[in-house]
Amino acid sequence: MKVASHQPGYLPWSGLFQKALRADLLVLLDNVQFPRGQSWVNRNRIKGPADVIWMTVPVRKKGRGLQIIREVEIYHERDWWRKHLLTLRHSYGHAPYFEEHSGFFEEVFAREWKRLLDLNVTVLSYLKDSLGLETEFKLASSLGVSGRGTQLLVELCEMSEATAYVTSRAARKYIDRSAFKRRGIEILFNDFRRPIYPQLWGPFIPNLSAVDLLFNCGEKSLSILERYSG
Repeated sequence: MKVASHQPGYLPWSGLFQKALRADLLVLLDNVQFPRGQSWVNRNRIKGPADVIWMTVPVRKKGRGLQIIREVEIYHERDWWRKHLLTLRHSYGHAPYFEEHSGFFEEVFAREWKRLLDLNVTVLSYLKDSLGLETEFKLASSLGVSGRGTQLLVELCEMSEATAYVTSRAARKYIDRSAFKRRGIEILFNDFRRPIYPQLWGPFIPNLSAVDLLFNCGEKSLSILERYSG
């Protein structure tokens, strides 16, 4: 059993799904602190006709101090959802596979979500299925673990009966490898290369939300991710 982990981001980038391809289980870290500054948990980037566009979900922070990701609530006094839907349509209306998926996003943005996590997991699950990934996704909170840092990752592996933990080479300096070794868990460091694929609107821009890949490449998206994974 190979396990990977990732924070449950909004409209997540393709690297999350590349990581999932190398694992049997991807654990979504909903039980860690929501960053106080800018965060990929409530925002991501797409490609518009003129430049990169940031898509940000406004969240409630004032007076709430440090929050765990699963506790974060969406701030609904702005019509952010209307803007996001119109921006997706304006940016990808001419993409080959946009209409195939537009109905899902219309339904998602028609709902008044309370928790950011619920919105993110719903979109994540849809993207996972649309891309054709067979990797299982689970919330860390459902595993009953409570550690921090490397200890949290080790506990996730133990609760999942994992023999290996998958992560990127960039994470080497943040992980206590001896803690995994003591538990008999192998660390698999992978090189997650940026996938290159056909895009609208001029020169290729990497590291965008996975919707950019899906809307442009449809059923070919999975093979593209596989080509650049590991």
